[in-house]
Amino acid sequence: MDRRNNDGENPGGFSVARLLQERGVSRRDFLAFCSAMTAAMALPATMAPKVVHALDKVQRPTLVWLNFQDCTGDTEALLRAANPTVGELVLDILSIDYHETIMAAAGHQAEAALEKTVKEYKGKYLCVVEGSIPLKDGGVYGCIGGKTFQQIARHVCGNAAATIAVGTCASYGGIAAAVPNPSGAVGVREAVPGATILNLPGCPCNADNLTAVVVHFLTFGKLPAMDSHGRPLFAHGKRIHDNCERRPHFDAGQYVESWGDDAHRKGFCLYKMGCKGPATFHNCPTQRFNEKVSWPVAAGHGCVGCSEPQFWDTSPLYRRLPNVPGFGIEKSADAIGLAFAAGVGGAFAVHGVVSALRKDKPAAEETKEGEE
Repeated sequence: MDRRNNDGENPGGFSVARLLQERGVSRRDFLAFCSAMTAAMALPATMAPKVVHALDKVQRPTLVWLNFQDCTGDTEALLRAANPTVGELVLDILSIDYHETIMAAAGHQAEAALEKTVKEYKGKYLCVVEGSIPLKDGGVYGCIGGKTFQQIARHVCGNAAATIAVGTCASYGGIAAAVPNPSGAVGVREAVPGATILNLPGCPCNADNLTAVVVHFLTFGKLPAMDSHGRPLFAHGKRIHDNCERRPHFDAGQYVESWGDDAHRKGFCLYKMGCKGPATFHNCPTQRFNEKVSWPVAAGHGCVGCSEPQFWDTSPLYRRLPNVPGFGIEKSADAIGLAFAAGVGGAFAVHGVVSALRKDKPAAEETKEGEE
């Protein structure tokens, strides 16, 4: 049920908090949700009251979800989200006016609903894009309603307040862009230059990270700080290796040598089995999946680097990163990324280098000022 009036506003001050309350969400649960989102956004706990205040006041935003060249994995992840559930997203927090997988409308009726949203809420709605966009041969390899994916993306993303590219396909082109990339698949940022776009890569995107981005936008009126790949720093600011529960085994030189061996059963490091954790930036170890129950490395499989550009082409999934001398990860972690970059064209290490330079710059400037 949509309580918006003809001006697109919620009459009677129906804030997100009030809508959740009407759906049976207690104040205690609402505060717990706000605290969880504050932590997910890597904000200090002191910011939780601001998130609570914002969601107490902000009105129900409009969102459209576009599906292009994808496997629908990100939608599947959303449908299994726990904080909040997809039902809360659809019925309460967001007014999802267009989503091919979950909407009742079809054909011309569905396309009319999309056009109505773009026209009536221009510059006010959020757009989520799932899947890559083919550009080869005029984009004919992907069409909906007689329009190419690129035409749709330029129209919808270009008129949105902000666009969130969920999954690696929407972020970088994904598997569809693997060499030789027959359809000319690219990510949304490349297909729609100039639009306000944030990338949430991963196969699939973690639904909690998506929720955190939406909450950040509702709280602060803007997208969160991003790295050089357009990814939110709260989710992609640290290497997986930095927070991995198997890292102590790496430091101790205790590695799995073959699948199913005694070391594997004991939870030793998967570096030799091809784990890309030392060169991948994502919050998988801390955010986890399935209500924070587990994540791939905890389940016994090495990280494949799915949140990094061209991960499918840059290194075989089960070939290990270059040898790391010694056991001191503090001295060698950045070297891992740099050495790997030399071997595969720099895909995984760019973020680490940029972050290091940004971190060192203030210190260098302070030293210079002191000398003066």
